[in-house]
Amino acid sequence: MGLIGHFGQTLLFQRGSLFGWLPVGMAMGIALFFGLTFEPSLALLAGIGVGGAALVWVARISDQSLSPVPVFLFMMVLGFELAAWRAHSVAGPVLSWRYYGPVEGRIVGMDRSSSDAVRLTLDRVKLDRVGPERTPHRVRISLHGDATLGVPPEPGLRVMTTAHIGPPSGPVEPGGFDFQRHAWFAELGGVGYTRVPLMAISKAEFDLRQTVFRIRMIASMRVRDVLPGDVGGFAAAVTTGDRSGISQDGLEDLRASNTAHLLAISGLHMGLLSGFVFSLLRLIFALIPAIALRWLARKMAAAGALIAASVYLALSGGNVATERAFIMVAVALCAVLVNRRAFSLRGVAIAAMIVLTLRPEALMGPGFQMSFAATTALVAVFGWMRDGQISMGPKWLAPVVAVVISSSVAGLATAPIGAAHFNAIAHYGLIANLASVPLMGVLVIPAAVLALLLAPFGLDWIGLWIMGWGLRWILWVADTVANLDGARGFVAGPGPWVLPVMALGALFVILWQGRGRYAGIAGVGLAIALWQFSDRPRALIADTGGLIGVMTDAGRALSREKGTGFVARNWLENDGDGVAQDLAAARWSAGKVGAFNLIQVSGKRAIASFAGCRPGDIVVMNGELAQPALPDCLVLDPKTLRATGAVALVGEGKDARLVSARDVGGDRMWSGWARYPKATLNLPEIQNKLAHQKQ
Repeated sequence: MGLIGHFGQTLLFQRGSLFGWLPVGMAMGIALFFGLTFEPSLALLAGIGVGGAALVWVARISDQSLSPVPVFLFMMVLGFELAAWRAHSVAGPVLSWRYYGPVEGRIVGMDRSSSDAVRLTLDRVKLDRVGPERTPHRVRISLHGDATLGVPPEPGLRVMTTAHIGPPSGPVEPGGFDFQRHAWFAELGGVGYTRVPLMAISKAEFDLRQTVFRIRMIASMRVRDVLPGDVGGFAAAVTTGDRSGISQDGLEDLRASNTAHLLAISGLHMGLLSGFVFSLLRLIFALIPAIALRWLARKMAAAGALIAASVYLALSGGNVATERAFIMVAVALCAVLVNRRAFSLRGVAIAAMIVLTLRPEALMGPGFQMSFAATTALVAVFGWMRDGQISMGPKWLAPVVAVVISSSVAGLATAPIGAAHFNAIAHYGLIANLASVPLMGVLVIPAAVLALLLAPFGLDWIGLWIMGWGLRWILWVADTVANLDGARGFVAGPGPWVLPVMALGALFVILWQGRGRYAGIAGVGLAIALWQFSDRPRALIADTGGLIGVMTDAGRALSREKGTGFVARNWLENDGDGVAQDLAAARWSAGKVGAFNLIQVSGKRAIASFAGCRPGDIVVMNGELAQPALPDCLVLDPKTLRATGAVALVGEGKDARLVSARDVGGDRMWSGWARYPKATLNLPEIQNKLAHQKQ
């Protein structure tokens, strides 16, 4: 038997478990689309689509043992095409300049920024002296200073203010989080702030979506009236998805204790709610003999739980995380309706394919990755325990053991993803979750359902009062754990291949049948090794020219102790360094990196009086020179940086090179660099001049 025949026999042995690989292929195609550094043309997309159709034909005529191969490749093509279709379907104008002037629009979103300011999303936007073809479909503005003194924001209300708005910013460093891409899929064509009070220019306009939004905000205000402070903000977040009521201090405590996931309406909340409603309905139906003996009570309870989950989805605002959670719960409940196992890897695979079909871009975010990592791991572990008939002890102890196992498995599965995206590890997160998660299921969620049932009678305060007791306990646990010594550790960000290799290795262990599955452990080990040996850039330059960060033995030294705080915080977090910007600035003595000298020139006077530079100097300016370009060094001014994005110096000696965010991300439809000619960062030329000077 040849190699191909042996491979075919191996696939035949896997026949019953290959369904779980379909979303993996789909995800690989989506990742390939987002990993391109150029925008594929419509002709190329059409050609790939024809190739996908050919793969279907090949799968039909090929040997049964080998047919999974073209099917897997077809799923990759499908994922690629879906991502391309979604990217084109949300296309809209994006500001290419800094705008200051009147802004008019309808309020369609309200949340809170990282600086704790109320933030509004406006659609049907009008900008002064900007034509409709150049006006973004949506803009997002934060309310600062006097802006909070204007008309209270109200869903559907058409407002006007004077605001500073600019294009969405690119990554703070090459390969970093791409906010331009995130804003593109959120249909945000501009972001900014205002200090001018809002003015209402017309009554609130309502369609179905806005009506639901208004109901959510009314419910959120009612919850916070009954439960003031962070407890009310927590309760509003859990019930309506409105997280604007919880303070930054409370949010930081939840993050440091790894319980911030309890704020988001995710699979945990949706599962607890639907599970509680399902169990309650089954109990009620069992107590009514006419129903218990004549009707399919279990299926009726599943249908009722599905309706409750749908209402919860609408009430929570239907964001990406909640949609994902609803789809997973709906798949499980539909499995009950058709007499299938409610929780299985096949169900998880179906949910993943539905989510990726609706929102392919979700694959690139931590929400999708952490949610499906936790769910897949939990279903796999409890499935292995069921098949191996592993007991969880006496019946009275089994629920406690199940909570410990669930928290441990979910925490282990999501820890690498959380560390990769947020550069932090909560060392006592398991303790905090064991003390908090059970209370969500036993007290908080049932009390929320009780409050909803009593709301028509004006007695919702009873359920909210009970709910408050549980949430006070969770906040106390979060505060206590967050203030323990060493509660939070920081890790450096991994390279681009670490998470994909780790995910494929873990999926191989879970999905593959037989002893060969343990080969996936090698993939996980390789990912860990790649993470350990990932090198951070020796120097980083902000895309505004306003900040330089140089790696030293003590950590990254920053050129400024104030200003560009968002960039500074992200650089330090990606380094795995938890110090504040002013402490990192205290490390700065000179911008010396090997043979190169980084010089920052800030302000009009400093730029005007700048005398010159020597070979080996890299001059970073936040303004442009009036005189011709300096011949002996590389000048990175705003004009150059607009065409490159943030810049990193990597490598040493002759291998040293400058890498820009544009080099890594490429010219895509969502990037703002495509409208500028590419700028050449002539580091080799500087190196040659420096070597010639030494000779």
